[in-house]
Amino acid sequence: MNAKAPNPRYKIVADNRKARHNYEIGETFEAGVALVGTEVKSLRAGKATIGESYAAEYRGELFLYNSYIPEYLQANRFNHEVRRPRKLLLHKSQINKLSGAVTREGMTVVPLKIYFDDRGRAKIEIALARGKQLHDKRQADKEKSWNRDKARIMRDRG
Repeated sequence: MNAKAPNPRYKIVADNRKARHNYEIGETFEAGVALVGTEVKSLRAGKATIGESYAAEYRGELFLYNSYIPEYLQANRFNHEVRRPRKLLLHKSQINKLSGAVTREGMTVVPLKIYFDDRGRAKIEIALARGKQLHDKRQADKEKSWNRDKARIMRDRG
């Protein structure tokens, strides 16, 4: 198998595999996420979804919208809101670069994965992306299928 081995330094909590199919991924950034305590505990349990989420600028700050982190069951009344906007921690120059690409070039900021780094902090990998057309998706599927068949043929030949 030619699968990528995960980096042993961090644990991936949520992965947005659909993003690589629906978007052409450009430049990627690593950002911190401002979370409350019960969100961190729920993330450590590995229960989060970022498939439909996106990032957008609001008053000079970047926020992650529509990400789903379920309630932590042991926290009864001190629980967090499940789909609240979460602030992303980036440098001002990075925020300006992202918001400029969104407004000028019509790109989107999509989250790729949420993980805990080697220091135990929750991080999110976001990317500037451009949406693919249907024919681009078909072409990518065709190339992927051909590469898989080609590898199978080469392996069978020896």
